Amino acid sequence: CGGSVSDPSGVLQSPNYPGNYPNDTDCVWEIQVENNFRVTLTFRDIVMQSGTCQHDYIEVYDGPLHSSPLLGRFCSGSFPTYVSSSNMMSVHFHSDSRFSFRGFQAHYSSIPAGHNTTIQCLPDYMHVVISRDYLQSQGYSARRVTLNDNRCTPTVTSQEVVFNIPYNGCGTIQEENNDTINYSNTIRVASSGYIIKRKKNINLHVSCKMLRKSWQQVVYTAEDTVDVDEYQFGRYNMNITFYESPAFRRQVRASPYYIDLNQNLYLQACLHSSDPNLKVVVDTCVAAPDPRDFNMLAYYLVRNGCPRDSSYATYYSPSSHFARFKFNAFEFMSRHPSVYLKCQMLVCRLGDYSSHCYRGCSSRPKRDTSPAEEQVDVVVGPLQLRGGDAPSESTG
Repeated sequence: CGGSVSDPSGVLQSPNYPGNYPNDTDCVWEIQVENNFRVTLTFRDIVMQSGTCQHDYIEVYDGPLHSSPLLGRFCSGSFPTYVSSSNMMSVHFHSDSRFSFRGFQAHYSSIPAGHNTTIQCLPDYMHVVISRDYLQSQGYSARRVTLNDNRCTPTVTSQEVVFNIPYNGCGTIQEENNDTINYSNTIRVASSGYIIKRKKNINLHVSCKMLRKSWQQVVYTAEDTVDVDEYQFGRYNMNITFYESPAFRRQVRASPYYIDLNQNLYLQACLHSSDPNLKVVVDTCVAAPDPRDFNMLAYYLVRNGCPRDSSYATYYSPSSHFARFKFNAFEFMSRHPSVYLKCQMLVCRLGDYSSHCYRGCSSRPKRDTSPAEEQVDVVVGPLQLRGGDAPSESTG
């Protein structure tokens, strides 16, 4: 249950709904809609253990779970509606080991946030657009819109004032919390008076919050070598590429990419970010025959930084934005026509030796990340055996 949700509208419901939900369950849904839209969430049905909401409950957060204001916590009563202040909202469902009920169902949708100012968090910079009509309606001139660092000037068109604010310059400030690495800056709109000012100056605080735990998919198929899901707002961009040898000079571009049993496979994960103070490492890689289910039939190559397969190894990388590793095409592949690989990468602050990027193998729980690291997951597959080695389904 739970997971990342990015459709403009949809339905959330407790596990097994309208049947009784299981005991000892924690589900977290992260709803992320388009840039400059807000999330509106309305509950249509709630049947849970009532009272003080200490045993079974629902929590709604105005953004990521661990670093955002709590909008509401409830377990019964009227059907509330919540609206986020940004394009993200989190919903947490918890049940204990006592009683079980029907649970809940809720509908969400996205609504425009108003377009006087829009922000996009791109891989290398914040793209901020301010409407000139809005500035003029408030009595301000587009010529008096600046950043803290006045050397970084906007592009002014007939309709807009446009800033491209780098994450690593123009006075951008970097901060960290449990869920995000934040990049923020201030756009100043000054009033036109020099001696007598009849209007206040405006400080427009803009920020990009890059989520520490985000999922991206790279898909290997018979028709496609690599396909990457890229998240625009609040997500680091990551891709994984196969290479022909441990020299990592020539990418594998053949489609399909057939492999032999026991062949060494060389992969490089690349983090696309203009922030040089980030480091990426391989945390967990698991193989499965179904790209939608990495739990039922799964084989771990590495887990929480601890190798589980004897052929798994990492390589030195010339950049902290790269993570290089290899493994051997394992016997697991001979049992299924296709195998997918899901790798979870950790993004940490460079030089933060308290982070798991530097501590390596760990038995930590899945959600136990330090305030200075983010998890980015990548799925690759299917890997298919070549020619005469093509497998048939087997039950053994």
